[in-house]
Amino acid sequence: MKTPITVAVAQLNCVVGDISGNARRILEAVTRAKAAGADVLLTPELALCGYPPEDLLLRPAFLRACTDELAALAAQVQGITVLVGYPAEQDGLRFNAAAVVRNGRIVDTYFKHRLPNYEVFDEERYFEPGEGACVFELNGLRVGVNICADVWEPGAAEVARDAGAELLLVLNASPFHMHKQERRYEVMRDRVAATGLPVAYCNLVGGQDELVFDGGSFALDADGALAWQGASFREELTLLQFADGAWRDQGVPDVRPVEADVYDALVLGVRDYLGKNGFPGALIGLSGGVDSALTLAIAVDALGADKVRAVMMPSPYTAQMSLDDSREMVRWLGVRYDEIAIEPAMQTFADMLAPQFAGLPEDTTEENLQSRIRGMLLMALSNKTGAIVLTTGNKSEMATGYATLYGDMAGGFAVIKDLYKTFVYRVCAWRNAQPGGPVIPENILTRPPSAELKPDQCDQDSLPPYEVLDAIIAAYMEEDLSPPEIIARGYPEVDVRRTVAMLRRNEYKRRQAPPGVRVTPRGFGKDWRYPITSRYRDA
Repeated sequence: MKTPITVAVAQLNCVVGDISGNARRILEAVTRAKAAGADVLLTPELALCGYPPEDLLLRPAFLRACTDELAALAAQVQGITVLVGYPAEQDGLRFNAAAVVRNGRIVDTYFKHRLPNYEVFDEERYFEPGEGACVFELNGLRVGVNICADVWEPGAAEVARDAGAELLLVLNASPFHMHKQERRYEVMRDRVAATGLPVAYCNLVGGQDELVFDGGSFALDADGALAWQGASFREELTLLQFADGAWRDQGVPDVRPVEADVYDALVLGVRDYLGKNGFPGALIGLSGGVDSALTLAIAVDALGADKVRAVMMPSPYTAQMSLDDSREMVRWLGVRYDEIAIEPAMQTFADMLAPQFAGLPEDTTEENLQSRIRGMLLMALSNKTGAIVLTTGNKSEMATGYATLYGDMAGGFAVIKDLYKTFVYRVCAWRNAQPGGPVIPENILTRPPSAELKPDQCDQDSLPPYEVLDAIIAAYMEEDLSPPEIIARGYPEVDVRRTVAMLRRNEYKRRQAPPGVRVTPRGFGKDWRYPITSRYRDA
Protein backbone atom coordinates (compact mmCIF):
# COMPACT_ATOMS: atom_id res chain seq x y z
CA MET A 1 0.00 0.00 0.00
CA LYS A 2 1.49 3.31 -1.10
CA THR A 3 1.51 6.45 1.02
CA PRO A 4 -1.45 8.71 0.14
CA ILE A 5 -0.66 11.94 -1.70
CA THR A 6 -2.36 15.32 -1.71
CA VAL A 7 -2.72 17.03 -5.08
CA ALA A 8 -3.41 20.78 -5.12
CA VAL A 9 -5.18 21.95 -8.27
CA ALA A 10 -4.61 25.67 -8.95
CA GLN A 11 -7.26 26.98 -11.32
CA LEU A 12 -5.61 30.32 -12.15
CA ASN A 13 -6.59 33.43 -14.11
CA CYS A 14 -3.32 34.30 -15.82
CA VAL A 15 -2.63 37.33 -18.03
CA VAL A 16 -0.93 36.86 -21.39
CA GLY A 17 2.49 38.49 -21.32
CA ASP A 18 2.48 39.30 -17.58
CA ILE A 19 5.25 36.82 -16.94
CA SER A 20 6.36 38.14 -13.56
CA GLY A 21 2.76 38.66 -12.44
CA ASN A 22 1.84 35.12 -13.42
CA ALA A 23 4.88 33.80 -11.57
CA ARG A 24 3.74 35.65 -8.44
CA ARG A 25 0.28 34.13 -8.82
CA ILE A 26 1.79 30.64 -9.11
CA LEU A 27 4.03 31.22 -6.08
CA GLU A 28 1.04 32.40 -4.04
CA ALA A 29 -0.64 29.10 -4.89
CA VAL A 30 2.56 27.26 -3.95
CA THR A 31 2.58 28.93 -0.53
CA ARG A 32 -1.08 28.12 0.13
CA ALA A 33 -0.80 24.55 -1.14
CA LYS A 34 2.33 23.83 0.90
CA ALA A 35 0.78 25.29 4.04
CA ALA A 36 -2.23 23.02 3.53
CA GLY A 37 -0.01 19.94 3.27
CA ALA A 38 -0.06 19.35 -0.49
CA ASP A 39 2.58 17.12 -2.04
CA VAL A 40 2.20 18.44 -5.57
CA LEU A 41 0.69 21.55 -7.16
CA LEU A 42 -0.84 21.35 -10.64
CA THR A 43 -1.18 24.59 -12.67
CA PRO A 44 -2.78 25.28 -16.08
CA GLU A 45 -1.15 25.02 -19.50
CA LEU A 46 1.33 27.83 -20.25
CA ALA A 47 0.38 29.44 -16.94
CA LEU A 48 3.70 31.29 -16.76
CA CYS A 49 3.11 33.30 -19.93
CA GLY A 50 -0.68 33.10 -20.28
CA TYR A 51 -2.65 31.40 -23.04
CA PRO A 52 -2.72 31.85 -25.98
CA PRO A 53 0.42 33.98 -26.35
CA GLU A 54 0.13 33.82 -30.15
CA ASP A 55 2.96 35.59 -32.02
CA LEU A 56 4.65 36.68 -28.80
CA LEU A 57 6.13 33.20 -29.07
CA LEU A 58 8.03 34.30 -32.18
CA ARG A 59 9.93 36.94 -30.20
CA PRO A 60 13.22 35.60 -28.77
CA ALA A 61 13.12 38.10 -25.90
CA PHE A 62 9.73 36.78 -24.81
CA LEU A 63 11.03 33.22 -24.62
CA ARG A 64 14.11 34.33 -22.73
CA ALA A 65 11.96 36.21 -20.23
CA CYS A 66 9.89 33.07 -19.63
CA THR A 67 13.01 30.95 -19.14
CA ASP A 68 14.52 33.44 -16.69
CA GLU A 69 11.29 33.78 -14.73
CA LEU A 70 10.88 30.01 -14.50
CA ALA A 71 14.39 29.71 -13.05
CA ALA A 72 13.64 32.41 -10.51
CA LEU A 73 10.36 30.73 -9.60
CA ALA A 74 11.98 27.33 -9.22
CA ALA A 75 14.56 28.74 -6.83
CA GLN A 76 11.74 29.67 -4.44
CA VAL A 77 10.04 26.26 -4.41
CA GLN A 78 10.91 24.08 -1.43
CA GLY A 79 9.15 21.13 0.15
CA ILE A 80 6.57 20.64 -2.59
CA THR A 81 6.55 19.53 -6.24
CA VAL A 82 5.08 22.02 -8.73
CA LEU A 83 4.06 21.51 -12.36
CA VAL A 84 4.46 24.79 -14.25
CA GLY A 85 3.29 25.30 -17.83
CA TYR A 86 5.63 27.47 -19.91
CA PRO A 87 7.03 27.89 -23.46
CA ALA A 88 10.43 26.18 -23.74
CA GLU A 89 13.15 26.74 -26.29
CA GLN A 90 15.67 24.01 -27.04
CA ASP A 91 18.18 23.91 -29.89
CA GLY A 92 16.31 26.69 -31.67
CA LEU A 93 12.95 24.90 -31.43
CA ARG A 94 9.93 25.91 -29.35
CA PHE A 95 7.85 23.53 -27.23
CA ASN A 96 4.67 23.81 -25.20
CA ALA A 97 6.15 22.52 -21.96
CA ALA A 98 5.55 21.61 -18.34
CA ALA A 99 8.40 21.88 -15.85
CA VAL A 100 8.54 19.60 -12.81
CA VAL A 101 9.93 21.88 -10.10
CA ARG A 102 11.17 20.61 -6.75
CA ASN A 103 13.50 21.89 -4.04
CA GLY A 104 14.85 24.88 -5.91
CA ARG A 105 15.37 23.35 -9.35
CA ILE A 106 13.71 21.94 -12.43
CA VAL A 107 14.00 18.17 -12.12
CA ASP A 108 12.23 17.19 -15.35
CA THR A 109 10.47 18.71 -18.34
CA TYR A 110 7.63 17.44 -20.49
CA PHE A 111 6.97 18.59 -24.06
CA LYS A 112 3.39 18.46 -25.35
CA HIS A 113 2.90 15.76 -28.00
CA ARG A 114 -0.34 16.79 -29.71
CA LEU A 115 -0.47 20.31 -31.17
CA PRO A 116 -4.04 21.32 -32.01
CA ASN A 117 -4.49 23.18 -35.26
CA TYR A 118 -8.28 23.52 -35.49
CA GLU A 119 -11.07 25.75 -34.16
CA VAL A 120 -9.29 28.59 -32.28
CA PHE A 121 -5.99 26.72 -32.00
CA ASP A 122 -2.93 27.14 -34.22
CA GLU A 123 -0.16 25.62 -32.13
CA GLU A 124 1.58 24.07 -35.13
CA ARG A 125 2.51 27.63 -36.09
CA TYR A 126 4.58 27.98 -32.94
CA PHE A 127 5.59 24.65 -31.43
CA GLU A 128 7.29 21.39 -32.30
CA PRO A 129 5.70 18.18 -31.00
CA GLY A 130 7.39 16.45 -28.10
CA GLU A 131 8.17 12.78 -27.69
CA GLY A 132 8.54 10.47 -24.74
CA ALA A 133 7.08 10.47 -21.26
CA CYS A 134 7.57 12.52 -18.13
CA VAL A 135 6.98 10.36 -15.05
CA PHE A 136 8.18 11.35 -11.59
CA GLU A 137 7.90 9.64 -8.20
CA LEU A 138 5.90 11.05 -5.32
CA ASN A 139 5.62 9.13 -2.02
CA GLY A 140 6.26 5.91 -3.92
CA LEU A 141 3.62 6.73 -6.55
CA ARG A 142 4.64 7.20 -10.20
CA VAL A 143 2.95 10.30 -11.63
CA GLY A 144 2.70 11.03 -15.35
CA VAL A 145 2.25 14.43 -17.05
CA ASN A 146 0.21 15.38 -20.13
CA ILE A 147 -0.82 18.74 -21.58
CA CYS A 148 -4.34 19.46 -22.85
CA ALA A 149 -4.65 18.12 -26.42
CA ASP A 150 -2.48 15.14 -25.45
CA VAL A 151 -5.57 13.57 -23.87
CA TRP A 152 -7.99 14.43 -26.69
CA GLU A 153 -6.73 11.57 -28.82
CA PRO A 154 -4.82 8.32 -28.21
CA GLY A 155 -1.06 8.30 -27.85
CA ALA A 156 0.47 10.53 -25.23
CA ALA A 157 -1.44 9.15 -22.25
CA GLU A 158 -0.55 5.60 -23.29
CA VAL A 159 3.13 6.64 -23.47
CA ALA A 160 2.89 7.83 -19.85
CA ARG A 161 1.23 4.58 -18.78
CA ASP A 162 3.85 2.48 -20.56
CA ALA A 163 6.55 4.45 -18.73
CA GLY A 164 5.05 3.31 -15.45
CA ALA A 165 2.65 6.11 -14.57
CA GLU A 166 -0.05 5.21 -12.04
CA LEU A 167 -1.71 8.63 -11.98
CA LEU A 168 -2.01 11.24 -14.74
CA LEU A 169 -1.88 15.00 -14.09
CA VAL A 170 -3.00 17.17 -17.02
CA LEU A 171 -2.32 20.88 -17.53
CA ASN A 172 -5.03 22.53 -19.66
CA ALA A 173 -6.04 25.74 -21.37
CA SER A 174 -9.38 24.63 -22.77
CA PRO A 175 -11.63 27.53 -23.84
CA PHE A 176 -15.34 27.59 -23.19
CA HIS A 177 -18.18 27.07 -25.56
CA MET A 178 -21.66 25.73 -24.93
CA HIS A 179 -21.68 22.14 -23.64
CA LYS A 180 -17.85 21.99 -23.61
CA GLN A 181 -17.65 20.40 -20.16
CA GLU A 182 -19.68 17.38 -21.25
CA ARG A 183 -17.27 16.93 -24.14
CA ARG A 184 -14.28 17.10 -21.79
CA TYR A 185 -15.75 14.36 -19.61
CA GLU A 186 -16.34 12.21 -22.67
CA VAL A 187 -12.78 12.61 -23.95
CA MET A 188 -11.16 12.07 -20.59
CA ARG A 189 -13.23 8.95 -19.94
CA ASP A 190 -11.99 7.58 -23.25
CA ARG A 191 -8.38 8.12 -22.08
CA VAL A 192 -9.08 6.62 -18.68
CA ALA A 193 -10.70 3.58 -20.29
CA ALA A 194 -7.76 3.16 -22.66
CA THR A 195 -5.03 3.54 -20.03
CA GLY A 196 -6.61 2.57 -16.71
CA LEU A 197 -5.09 5.74 -15.20
CA PRO A 198 -6.97 8.00 -12.80
CA VAL A 199 -6.59 11.64 -13.79
CA ALA A 200 -6.63 15.18 -12.44
CA TYR A 201 -7.48 17.80 -15.05
CA CYS A 202 -6.52 21.42 -14.23
CA ASN A 203 -8.02 24.06 -16.50
CA LEU A 204 -7.25 27.74 -16.97
CA VAL A 205 -9.86 30.33 -16.05
CA GLY A 206 -10.36 33.89 -17.32
CA GLY A 207 -10.99 36.01 -20.38
CA GLN A 208 -8.38 36.52 -23.10
CA ASP A 209 -9.58 38.65 -26.01
CA GLU A 210 -12.47 36.68 -27.57
CA LEU A 211 -11.78 33.50 -25.59
CA VAL A 212 -13.06 32.69 -22.13
CA PHE A 213 -11.58 29.83 -20.12
CA ASP A 214 -14.15 28.44 -17.74
CA GLY A 215 -12.12 26.42 -15.26
CA GLY A 216 -14.30 23.50 -14.20
CA SER A 217 -11.23 21.41 -13.35
CA PHE A 218 -12.04 17.83 -12.35
CA ALA A 219 -10.76 14.41 -11.27
CA LEU A 220 -11.74 10.98 -12.60
CA ASP A 221 -11.12 7.61 -11.04
CA ALA A 222 -9.81 4.65 -13.02
CA ASP A 223 -13.37 3.53 -13.78
CA GLY A 224 -14.22 6.95 -15.24
CA ALA A 225 -16.32 8.04 -12.26
CA LEU A 226 -16.28 11.78 -11.54
CA ALA A 227 -14.75 12.25 -8.08
CA TRP A 228 -14.55 16.04 -8.04
CA GLN A 229 -15.32 19.07 -10.16
CA GLY A 230 -14.08 22.56 -9.41
CA ALA A 231 -15.80 25.90 -9.74
CA SER A 232 -16.72 27.38 -13.08
CA PHE A 233 -15.60 30.85 -14.16
CA ARG A 234 -13.55 31.71 -11.06
CA GLU A 235 -10.14 31.05 -9.56
CA GLU A 236 -9.84 28.27 -7.05
CA LEU A 237 -7.22 26.23 -5.22
CA THR A 238 -8.47 22.76 -4.25
CA LEU A 239 -6.73 19.93 -2.40
CA LEU A 240 -7.51 16.39 -3.54
CA GLN A 241 -6.59 13.22 -1.67
CA PHE A 242 -5.34 10.23 -3.69
CA ALA A 243 -4.84 6.87 -1.98
CA ASP A 244 -4.92 3.21 -2.95
CA GLY A 245 -5.39 4.05 -6.61
CA ALA A 246 -8.46 6.26 -6.18
CA TRP A 247 -9.50 9.81 -5.40
CA ARG A 248 -11.32 10.56 -2.20
CA ASP A 249 -14.76 11.60 -3.47
CA GLN A 250 -15.32 15.30 -2.79
CA GLY A 251 -18.70 15.58 -4.46
CA VAL A 252 -19.68 17.35 -7.64
CA PRO A 253 -21.91 20.38 -8.19
CA ASP A 254 -25.32 20.19 -9.80
CA VAL A 255 -25.45 20.46 -13.57
CA ARG A 256 -25.84 24.10 -14.56
CA PRO A 257 -28.25 25.26 -17.27
CA VAL A 258 -26.46 26.30 -20.44
CA GLU A 259 -27.87 29.83 -20.08
CA ALA A 260 -26.07 30.17 -16.74
CA ASP A 261 -22.75 29.07 -18.27
CA VAL A 262 -23.15 31.47 -21.18
CA TYR A 263 -24.07 34.39 -18.94
CA ASP A 264 -21.12 33.77 -16.64
CA ALA A 265 -18.81 33.46 -19.64
CA LEU A 266 -19.99 36.83 -20.96
CA VAL A 267 -19.59 38.48 -17.56
CA LEU A 268 -16.07 37.11 -17.13
CA GLY A 269 -15.16 38.00 -20.70
CA VAL A 270 -16.22 41.63 -20.19
CA ARG A 271 -14.61 41.94 -16.75
CA ASP A 272 -11.25 40.61 -17.93
CA TYR A 273 -11.22 42.43 -21.26
CA LEU A 274 -11.69 45.77 -19.53
CA GLY A 275 -9.65 44.93 -16.44
CA LYS A 276 -6.65 43.39 -18.18
CA ASN A 277 -6.53 46.19 -20.77
CA GLY A 278 -6.95 49.02 -18.27
CA PHE A 279 -10.27 50.54 -19.35
CA PRO A 280 -11.87 52.52 -16.50
CA GLY A 281 -15.44 51.74 -17.50
CA ALA A 282 -17.95 50.97 -20.22
CA LEU A 283 -20.35 52.97 -22.39
CA ILE A 284 -23.47 51.40 -23.89
CA GLY A 285 -25.88 52.88 -26.39
CA LEU A 286 -29.25 51.91 -24.97
CA SER A 287 -32.10 51.54 -27.45
CA GLY A 288 -34.99 50.00 -25.55
CA GLY A 289 -34.33 46.71 -27.37
CA VAL A 290 -33.37 43.31 -26.04
CA ASP A 291 -29.75 43.28 -27.27
CA SER A 292 -28.68 46.51 -25.59
CA ALA A 293 -30.65 45.53 -22.47
CA LEU A 294 -28.76 42.25 -22.11
CA THR A 295 -25.44 43.97 -22.82
CA LEU A 296 -26.17 46.50 -20.08
CA ALA A 297 -27.08 43.81 -17.56
CA ILE A 298 -23.88 41.88 -18.32
CA ALA A 299 -21.75 45.01 -18.02
CA VAL A 300 -23.21 45.92 -14.63
CA ASP A 301 -22.73 42.38 -13.30
CA ALA A 302 -19.16 42.36 -14.64
CA LEU A 303 -17.99 45.80 -13.60
CA GLY A 304 -20.42 47.27 -11.08
CA ALA A 305 -22.97 50.00 -11.75
CA ASP A 306 -20.48 52.77 -10.97
CA LYS A 307 -18.33 51.81 -13.97
CA VAL A 308 -21.13 51.64 -16.53
CA ARG A 309 -22.83 54.51 -18.36
CA ALA A 310 -25.90 54.11 -20.58
CA VAL A 311 -26.74 56.63 -23.27
CA MET A 312 -30.13 56.77 -24.99
CA MET A 313 -30.08 58.64 -28.31
CA PRO A 314 -33.68 58.95 -29.46
CA SER A 315 -34.69 59.92 -32.97
CA PRO A 316 -38.12 60.94 -34.26
CA TYR A 317 -38.75 57.21 -34.86
CA THR A 318 -37.99 56.10 -31.30
CA ALA A 319 -41.12 54.79 -29.63
CA GLN A 320 -42.14 56.17 -26.26
CA MET A 321 -42.13 52.58 -25.02
CA SER A 322 -38.41 52.36 -25.79
CA LEU A 323 -37.71 55.46 -23.73
CA ASP A 324 -39.88 54.28 -20.85
CA ASP A 325 -38.33 50.81 -20.77
CA SER A 326 -34.78 52.20 -20.92
CA ARG A 327 -35.46 54.63 -18.08
CA GLU A 328 -36.96 51.85 -16.01
CA MET A 329 -34.02 49.51 -16.56
CA VAL A 330 -31.32 52.04 -15.66
CA ARG A 331 -33.32 52.94 -12.56
CA TRP A 332 -33.34 49.27 -11.53
CA LEU A 333 -29.61 48.88 -12.17
CA GLY A 334 -28.49 52.23 -10.79
CA VAL A 335 -26.22 53.27 -13.65
CA ARG A 336 -25.58 56.74 -14.98
CA TYR A 337 -28.03 57.50 -17.77
CA ASP A 338 -28.08 60.28 -20.35
CA GLU A 339 -30.39 61.10 -23.23
CA ILE A 340 -29.03 62.87 -26.29
CA ALA A 341 -31.58 63.49 -29.03
CA ILE A 342 -30.11 63.00 -32.51
CA GLU A 343 -32.77 64.86 -34.53
CA PRO A 344 -30.67 68.07 -34.73
CA ALA A 345 -27.73 66.09 -36.15
CA MET A 346 -30.06 64.26 -38.55
CA GLN A 347 -31.29 67.57 -39.88
CA THR A 348 -27.77 68.95 -40.22
CA PHE A 349 -26.65 65.94 -42.23
CA ALA A 350 -29.79 66.11 -44.37
CA ASP A 351 -29.08 69.76 -45.18
CA MET A 352 -25.41 69.09 -45.92
CA LEU A 353 -26.20 66.17 -48.23
CA ALA A 354 -29.30 67.62 -49.90
CA PRO A 355 -27.40 68.84 -52.99
CA GLN A 356 -25.71 65.45 -53.36
CA PHE A 357 -28.92 63.47 -52.87
CA ALA A 358 -31.12 65.68 -55.05
CA GLY A 359 -33.58 63.60 -57.09
CA LEU A 360 -32.74 60.38 -55.27
CA PRO A 361 -35.33 58.55 -53.13
CA GLU A 362 -34.81 57.93 -49.43
CA ASP A 363 -33.48 54.45 -48.64
CA THR A 364 -31.27 52.73 -46.10
CA THR A 365 -28.75 55.57 -46.48
CA GLU A 366 -30.85 57.78 -44.23
CA GLU A 367 -31.37 54.91 -41.80
CA ASN A 368 -27.65 54.23 -41.60
CA LEU A 369 -26.93 57.90 -40.97
CA GLN A 370 -28.93 57.68 -37.76
CA SER A 371 -26.87 54.73 -36.60
CA ARG A 372 -23.62 56.48 -37.52
CA ILE A 373 -24.61 59.63 -35.65
CA ARG A 374 -25.16 57.50 -32.56
CA GLY A 375 -21.84 55.74 -33.08
CA MET A 376 -20.05 59.08 -33.42
CA LEU A 377 -21.58 60.37 -30.18
CA LEU A 378 -20.63 57.23 -28.26
CA MET A 379 -17.07 57.33 -29.58
CA ALA A 380 -16.77 61.00 -28.64
CA LEU A 381 -17.81 60.16 -25.09
CA SER A 382 -15.36 57.25 -25.13
CA ASN A 383 -12.50 59.49 -26.25
CA LYS A 384 -13.32 62.06 -23.60
CA THR A 385 -13.73 59.68 -20.66
CA GLY A 386 -11.51 56.71 -21.58
CA ALA A 387 -14.44 54.30 -21.17
CA ILE A 388 -14.80 51.66 -23.87
CA VAL A 389 -17.93 51.39 -26.00
CA LEU A 390 -19.57 47.97 -25.75
CA THR A 391 -21.42 47.21 -28.97
CA THR A 392 -24.73 45.38 -28.80
CA GLY A 393 -25.00 43.39 -32.04
CA ASN A 394 -25.80 39.66 -31.87
CA LYS A 395 -24.65 36.72 -33.99
CA SER A 396 -27.74 36.74 -36.20
CA GLU A 397 -26.94 40.34 -37.16
CA MET A 398 -23.24 39.65 -37.64
CA ALA A 399 -24.06 36.75 -39.95
CA THR A 400 -26.52 38.62 -42.15
CA GLY A 401 -24.95 42.06 -42.09
CA TYR A 402 -27.99 43.50 -40.32
CA ALA A 403 -25.73 46.10 -38.76
CA THR A 404 -24.19 49.41 -39.80
CA LEU A 405 -20.47 49.87 -40.30
CA TYR A 406 -19.26 52.84 -38.24
CA GLY A 407 -22.69 52.95 -36.63
CA ASP A 408 -23.98 50.28 -34.24
CA MET A 409 -20.80 48.32 -35.03
CA ALA A 410 -18.62 51.17 -33.72
CA GLY A 411 -16.99 50.27 -30.43
CA GLY A 412 -14.26 48.33 -28.72
CA PHE A 413 -15.82 45.06 -27.57
CA ALA A 414 -18.85 43.19 -28.94
CA VAL A 415 -20.27 41.44 -25.88
CA ILE A 416 -23.00 39.29 -27.48
CA LYS A 417 -21.66 38.92 -31.02
CA ASP A 418 -21.69 35.11 -30.66
CA LEU A 419 -25.26 34.85 -29.32
CA TYR A 420 -28.04 34.09 -31.78
CA LYS A 421 -31.07 36.33 -31.37
CA THR A 422 -33.19 33.43 -30.16
CA PHE A 423 -30.59 32.64 -27.50
CA VAL A 424 -30.44 36.29 -26.42
CA TYR A 425 -34.03 35.93 -25.22
CA ARG A 426 -33.21 32.71 -23.37
CA VAL A 427 -30.31 34.33 -21.52
CA CYS A 428 -32.45 37.37 -20.65
CA ALA A 429 -35.14 35.11 -19.19
CA TRP A 430 -32.53 33.25 -17.14
CA ARG A 431 -31.03 36.51 -15.79
CA ASN A 432 -34.45 37.86 -14.85
CA ALA A 433 -35.17 34.70 -12.86
CA GLN A 434 -32.12 35.08 -10.62
CA PRO A 435 -32.25 36.18 -6.97
CA GLY A 436 -32.78 39.90 -6.64
CA GLY A 437 -35.51 40.04 -9.24
CA PRO A 438 -35.72 41.05 -12.89
CA VAL A 439 -33.32 43.58 -14.38
CA ILE A 440 -34.78 43.66 -17.91
CA PRO A 441 -38.33 45.05 -18.26
CA GLU A 442 -40.89 42.56 -19.56
CA ASN A 443 -41.90 44.89 -22.40
CA ILE A 444 -38.43 44.56 -23.90
CA LEU A 445 -38.79 40.79 -24.00
CA THR A 446 -42.29 40.67 -25.48
CA ARG A 447 -42.40 43.44 -28.08
CA PRO A 448 -41.35 42.65 -31.70
CA PRO A 449 -37.69 43.62 -32.22
CA SER A 450 -37.09 46.76 -34.28
CA ALA A 451 -34.15 48.97 -35.22
CA GLU A 452 -36.56 51.97 -35.09
CA LEU A 453 -34.94 53.75 -38.02
CA LYS A 454 -38.18 54.43 -39.87
CA PRO A 455 -41.91 54.38 -39.07
CA ASP A 456 -43.41 51.02 -37.98
CA GLN A 457 -40.17 49.16 -38.68
CA CYS A 458 -39.76 45.52 -37.61
CA ASP A 459 -36.73 43.23 -37.97
CA GLN A 460 -38.82 40.57 -39.67
CA ASP A 461 -39.56 43.02 -42.50
CA SER A 462 -35.98 42.41 -43.65
CA LEU A 463 -35.14 38.99 -42.21
CA PRO A 464 -36.74 35.55 -41.95
CA PRO A 465 -38.26 34.68 -38.55
CA TYR A 466 -35.40 34.44 -36.08
CA GLU A 467 -36.05 30.81 -35.17
CA VAL A 468 -35.65 29.95 -38.87
CA LEU A 469 -32.80 32.36 -39.50
CA ASP A 470 -30.73 31.17 -36.54
CA ALA A 471 -31.17 27.51 -37.42
CA ILE A 472 -30.02 28.15 -40.98
CA ILE A 473 -26.97 30.14 -39.84
CA ALA A 474 -26.00 27.44 -37.35
CA ALA A 475 -26.35 24.69 -39.94
CA TYR A 476 -24.28 26.55 -42.54
CA MET A 477 -21.66 28.05 -40.24
CA GLU A 478 -21.21 25.55 -37.43
CA GLU A 479 -22.06 22.29 -39.22
CA ASP A 480 -20.70 23.25 -42.67
CA LEU A 481 -23.87 22.07 -44.39
CA SER A 482 -24.57 23.20 -47.94
CA PRO A 483 -27.81 25.01 -48.87
CA PRO A 484 -29.36 21.83 -50.39
CA GLU A 485 -28.58 19.93 -47.18
CA ILE A 486 -30.19 22.65 -45.07
CA ILE A 487 -33.24 22.73 -47.33
CA ALA A 488 -33.50 18.96 -46.93
CA ARG A 489 -34.02 19.56 -43.21
CA GLY A 490 -37.28 21.26 -44.04
CA TYR A 491 -36.34 24.93 -44.09
CA PRO A 492 -37.88 27.08 -46.87
CA GLU A 493 -35.56 27.26 -49.86
CA VAL A 494 -36.10 30.99 -50.29
CA ASP A 495 -35.04 31.62 -46.68
CA VAL A 496 -32.03 29.32 -46.90
CA ARG A 497 -30.65 30.82 -50.09
CA ARG A 498 -31.32 34.37 -48.95
CA THR A 499 -29.68 33.80 -45.58
CA VAL A 500 -26.60 32.12 -47.03
CA ALA A 501 -26.26 34.90 -49.61
CA MET A 502 -26.36 37.53 -46.87
CA LEU A 503 -23.80 35.61 -44.84
CA ARG A 504 -21.38 35.41 -47.76
CA ARG A 505 -21.93 39.02 -48.81
CA ASN A 506 -21.15 40.54 -45.41
CA GLU A 507 -17.75 39.07 -44.66
CA TYR A 508 -16.24 42.52 -45.23
CA LYS A 509 -18.33 43.90 -42.37
CA ARG A 510 -17.34 41.14 -39.97
CA ARG A 511 -13.65 41.78 -40.66
CA GLN A 512 -14.19 45.31 -39.30
CA ALA A 513 -16.21 44.32 -36.25
CA PRO A 514 -14.70 44.49 -32.75
CA PRO A 515 -13.78 41.27 -30.96
CA GLY A 516 -16.34 39.67 -28.71
CA VAL A 517 -16.79 36.68 -26.43
CA ARG A 518 -16.96 33.28 -28.15
CA VAL A 519 -19.61 31.01 -26.63
CA THR A 520 -20.59 28.71 -29.52
CA PRO A 521 -18.43 25.99 -31.10
CA ARG A 522 -17.69 28.38 -33.97
CA GLY A 523 -17.74 32.14 -33.66
CA PHE A 524 -16.98 34.94 -36.09
CA GLY A 525 -13.39 35.29 -34.94
CA LYS A 526 -10.29 33.11 -34.71
CA ASP A 527 -12.16 30.04 -35.95
CA TRP A 528 -13.91 31.70 -38.93
CA ARG A 529 -11.40 32.57 -41.65
CA TYR A 530 -13.21 33.02 -44.92
CA PRO A 531 -12.02 35.24 -47.78
CA ILE A 532 -13.84 38.50 -48.40
CA THR A 533 -13.31 38.13 -52.15
CA SER A 534 -14.64 34.75 -53.26
CA ARG A 535 -16.84 33.45 -56.06
CA TYR A 536 -17.27 29.97 -54.62
CA ARG A 537 -20.87 28.84 -54.25
CA ASP A 538 -21.67 25.49 -52.65
CA ALA A 539 -24.84 24.89 -54.72
